[in-house]
Amino acid sequence: MSPLPRALLWDRMVEVGTDIALVDLRPDKLLAHGQVVAAEPVPHACRYTLTTVDGFATDTMTVESEGAGWQREVRLERTGNSWRVITSEQGKFGSVQLPGIVDPGRLGGVLDVDLEATALTNTLPIRRLGLLGAEPGTTHTVPMAWIRVPSLQVIPVEQTYTVIDADTIRYSSGSFTADLTVDKDGFVVNYPGYASLVS
Repeated sequence: MSPLPRALLWDRMVEVGTDIALVDLRPDKLLAHGQVVAAEPVPHACRYTLTTVDGFATDTMTVESEGAGWQREVRLERTGNSWRVITSEQGKFGSVQLPGIVDPGRLGGVLDVDLEATALTNTLPIRRLGLLGAEPGTTHTVPMAWIRVPSLQVIPVEQTYTVIDADTIRYSSGSFTADLTVDKDGFVVNYPGYASLVS
């Protein structure tokens, strides 16, 4: 992948680690690759590449996680209203959780992929749903393909995004809620208790 014009570095607040994303934000799409290094639940590195189609819907997402004696990879490719999920693994991860999803059909209707390890993927629904500059109170609930890290399980979930003000969007999923501070491009500046943008 060619060099990208913006580097985003987050300090991970929930655990020891960092998250860097190299991002090419275009008027109607986003290309990125990045790496997360974290100490929990086991020391690991997570590398990813992401492309969207026009309108910021995810087109492909490839994620690799690696730790002592093991490596896993999952690739999600969207075709129309369905997803192809390809996985591989080497070594012993120490968990019975397999990467990917047993039935990709459960991802029908999903347009966004949320990678647990990075705040970058919150930008996708924020941009796709037109939440930047929207009226306070504007709310959308969307189905999401949530990728757990480091296991790389793919789990269908629902997430809700609500505009609080020009700089704040409330994110919720299940019983979890966080008020995300975002910049003018929709990148997360502060994710309370989780990540803070350094540069």
